[in-house]
Amino acid sequence: MKIIPLAPAAEPLLDPDLVWNGQFGDLATTAIDDPVNPGGLRATQALATAILICLMTDARADVTELRSGDINRGWPGDSFDRDADEPPLGSRLWLLRRRALTAEVEILAEDYTRAALQPLIAQGAVARFDVRAAADRARSTLVLTIVGYGRDGSQVHDQKYAVLWEQLNGVSDPLA
Repeated sequence: MKIIPLAPAAEPLLDPDLVWNGQFGDLATTAIDDPVNPGGLRATQALATAILICLMTDARADVTELRSGDINRGWPGDSFDRDADEPPLGSRLWLLRRRALTAEVEILAEDYTRAALQPLIAQGAVARFDVRAAADRARSTLVLTIVGYGRDGSQVHDQKYAVLWEQLNGVSDPLA
């Protein structure tokens, strides 16, 4: 997927919106009484959807980053039909799933998040991202705050994402 800037008068071609409910992502739909696209796929949040795809898709890790027993992941599409200068899709946040919520994990999460979002900067969808990770140890949650800025310096995205440690290990959602 590539995101390219469009001329202001151009008709945007938007990818369908993805929504994340804390357990899985799904395509968002419009209301049945929507005047333009009744009951169709909603396509109004292209940047938010691209960010979700970048964060929630597992990027392949270097073998030196794997712990004993880890199976390397990665999006299969990165194996073929990719331009030489096109970075792989996804994040390495999955590598943190077996780690305790420490200051080191917060720093790694920020680094992994910035790397995952870099393609959106390279493609001109945003000029930059500010990323902050904060551990909420009581809830076994790592909270990522992502703020994106357009080329004119205006804020175009501001969202928090929770990475749930217990949920990733198959235990119930501590936020429920």
